[in-house]
Amino acid sequence: MSAGLVAGCSAAVPNELVSAREAHRRASAGPAAKEAPAELHTASAALERAERSFKDNKGSYKTRDFAYVAERKAQIAEATASIAKERNAQTKAKSDFERTQGDIVSNAKAELSDSRGQQEQSKREAKTSAAKLASEKEARKAAEAREARAMAELATLASVKDEQRGTVITLSGSVLFASNQTNLLPAARARLDQVAQVLMSNPERKLVIEGHTDSRGSESANMNLSQRRADAVRSYLVTRQYEPDLIQARGMGEGSPIADNSNAEGRANNRRVEIVIERDAS
Repeated sequence: MSAGLVAGCSAAVPNELVSAREAHRRASAGPAAKEAPAELHTASAALERAERSFKDNKGSYKTRDFAYVAERKAQIAEATASIAKERNAQTKAKSDFERTQGDIVSNAKAELSDSRGQQEQSKREAKTSAAKLASEKEARKAAEAREARAMAELATLASVKDEQRGTVITLSGSVLFASNQTNLLPAARARLDQVAQVLMSNPERKLVIEGHTDSRGSESANMNLSQRRADAVRSYLVTRQYEPDLIQARGMGEGSPIADNSNAEGRANNRRVEIVIERDAS
């Protein structure tokens, strides 16, 4: 990105553009430059377009749209690189396993050549051990691949961040609910269907659904509204076959803002639902 474009973004930078810059910085510093250069180039071009829009007209809504697209492109570059890196690691692991298995068999034959009976017994034990090891490795590789694919898909649906409490999927409240309502909009059901499909790729993980509001209205009303909205999302995920005992719904009210409640844009960002995929305790 040119220095001139960055210098043009000096004041009142939209949150979407800030997030897009951070996502691009993270992708550029990670394996995407090597594993997904085409996707990273696309993300760079998208960010440059957003920066130009902001420089030309700081108040334009198009800047936020361009920045949103740029952030998603950067996340896709990261996810694509992660999948490519995992695929390379799997290929190497398979090669190492096959070479190790060959060494084990050769050594077993040399050591037990003095006894036909002992040799046959050793072969059977080695075969059983190798099959068990291969099965365990395949299961582990399949789980890791599912996780990588799920994260790549989630990055195209919503804002996804890794935090200490787990992986946090943030959905805008305006996408899910009408103003001051708790019934899911038709478009929200389609979006949650996509999210549920990704979550079901690893259905043993515990989820926490958090509802958040802006600061308008009373504290008690906002707490009630946020709880009912969290309950609505939880209920919908249960209808999509996610185990109900693994999902908690929490109303957080107005107490955890991520933006300034003094302006419309900040309030819109604060009205949100967060799906937290808790880290595996093991």
